[in-house]
Amino acid sequence: MTIPALELNDGTTIPQLGYGVFQVPPAETERAVSEALEIGYRHIDTAAIYGNEEGVGAAIAASGIARDELYITTKLWNDRHDGDEPRAAIGESLEKLGLEQVDLYLVHWPTPAKDNYVHAFSKLIELREAGLTRSIGVSNFLVEHLDRVVSETGVAPVVNQIELHPAYQQRDVVAWAAEHGIKTEAWGPLGQGKYDLFGTPAVAEAAAAHGVTPAQAVLRWHLQKGIIVFPKSVRAERLRENIDVFGFELTDAEIAAIDALDPLDGSGRVGTHPNEFN
Repeated sequence: MTIPALELNDGTTIPQLGYGVFQVPPAETERAVSEALEIGYRHIDTAAIYGNEEGVGAAIAASGIARDELYITTKLWNDRHDGDEPRAAIGESLEKLGLEQVDLYLVHWPTPAKDNYVHAFSKLIELREAGLTRSIGVSNFLVEHLDRVVSETGVAPVVNQIELHPAYQQRDVVAWAAEHGIKTEAWGPLGQGKYDLFGTPAVAEAAAAHGVTPAQAVLRWHLQKGIIVFPKSVRAERLRENIDVFGFELTDAEIAAIDALDPLDGSGRVGTHPNEFN
């Protein structure tokens, strides 16, 4: 199975589908990531705050897979933005992961009340130049946060990882990012089970038309829109299902029907608003 790779604005490439370990218990992480790697995943997305970087590292070490075949992302937590804390933080993450370099390092949240996200991103530029990460990006940034980072540092993040699913598509953020060469990654791509996404006619009918599950139909919708996606599961059968989304294509009408699930008033958000999480 070949997972498509997208080119980022710094000339590197990223697998468009990966495995996210948000809320995977530390005790289960090594097994879950090992199973994901066996199934064919090569892109793993973790974060310092998840508390499971060591499990990810153990699975990588045990896999025998060449380092250059893997794409590993981790993230800088909110209390490490100031001073030279980002360098200390990535050092701790690299030690837990058992790596000399990650492929992508993200500012996890903008924490605008603290007004230190531009400083944090400027430090990530230094970490990239020092070879501790190949690429740098952000997560949960809105247009105003992206605009400040780009205008004040002169560097565009390679990605912005945001809450994105059919009921909450953040079209303004995605459009601004695309105009500035920034790829969008979706967390919670299936709505985290917090609403009946799979029961909507648009999703159910698309799934039935292609003989796939509703989850596969939604993941395919993300992929065809150019979104980088990494669904989470700790069950091997679901891991296999989530990666088996390259043998069919949704029609333009099916994509439009799923697009229309967004009420456009922000009421579809299931996570925390970035301006309220500090």
